[in-house]
Amino acid sequence: MGRSYNIVSIPGDGIGPEVNGAAVKVLKAVSDKYGFEPKITEYKAGGCAIDVFGVPLPGETLEAAAGSDAVLLGAVGGPKWDMIEPEKRPEKALLGLRQGMHLYANLRPAIIHKELSNASPLKDPGKIDLLIVRELTGGIYFGKQGSYESAEKLFDGTSKGKVSFDTESYSEAEIKRILRRGFEFARIRNKKLTVVDKANVLITSRMWRQLAKEMSEEYKDVALDFLYVDNASMQLVARPSSFDVIVTSNMFGDILSDLAGQITGSVGMLPSASLGNPGMPGMFEPIHGSAPDIAGQHKANPIASILSVEMMLRLHLGEKDAADSVSEAVSKTLAQGARTPDIALYGGSDASGNITIVSTEEMTDRIVANLE
Repeated sequence: MGRSYNIVSIPGDGIGPEVNGAAVKVLKAVSDKYGFEPKITEYKAGGCAIDVFGVPLPGETLEAAAGSDAVLLGAVGGPKWDMIEPEKRPEKALLGLRQGMHLYANLRPAIIHKELSNASPLKDPGKIDLLIVRELTGGIYFGKQGSYESAEKLFDGTSKGKVSFDTESYSEAEIKRILRRGFEFARIRNKKLTVVDKANVLITSRMWRQLAKEMSEEYKDVALDFLYVDNASMQLVARPSSFDVIVTSNMFGDILSDLAGQITGSVGMLPSASLGNPGMPGMFEPIHGSAPDIAGQHKANPIASILSVEMMLRLHLGEKDAADSVSEAVSKTLAQGARTPDIALYGGSDASGNITIVSTEEMTDRIVANLE
């Protein structure tokens, strides 16, 4: 094999090892068919790393991830570690990986598979195929924060007492690089970009708008519009099929991507990618959590992790034919009526009207068998 890629696998906690294992199996199978070699090494992060190393993100894991071509992540966290001090919780591994790997663009596609259209809470979802591009390393999640005791009073004389604050800040460079990602993805999709902000209130949002308008001169083939985040939330429910690419800040992207995921029917179907500058490693993971309540029961839906492999192959490694094969194998498997328990209640059966409830492993094997 001529082409090879250094892939770091981080299974994580809960159902993470199950779905990550499924993704690795599909990656190995499709690489055999398309003539490239994934060199996969496994490292710990999250709660399992706390148990062994006392920290959620060991130095060796971050070093390996930063030196790889790509990272496949399962999921981290669980109630076992809920009482740990905030700075050492499993979720800190995610922030550490994003910062340490310089990942600033989070991509969350929201696609409704026709076989699962009944799963959407919307009466008539139509064709949903949108991409949310979320800024990942700036904004209120990383701004100055703190608490203090205030001597001030409210208008009725009540003492304010303790005051806590979180600060939203963005630099021009941070905004421009994520906007450029948004424009570029819109250019190769349906040439429509929506900037979501709160420019009627936030000065940072007004900066987003101004920079987007200036940059649009470079992308005259892309239609640019703006929505306030509250209106965007309503419009995602009212007319989801009208959206193409949405670009937005860290906090707004966090909220809207979960909303977009829900209207497609199941978070067990949705992948994501976190990218930095071209040539740097990316991280690919399902949007769902570790679901410890079903861990080890062979119920977990592996499709989001498998489609994360598809994103890795298509967007990051340039293996388009292999990515197409994975995407088509997932669609074919669903059309044949295979369902993990989370999607078993919904229609889209095979031609004979049959639905077959399958385990994590069987769903994976069926997808592998459908690779072409």
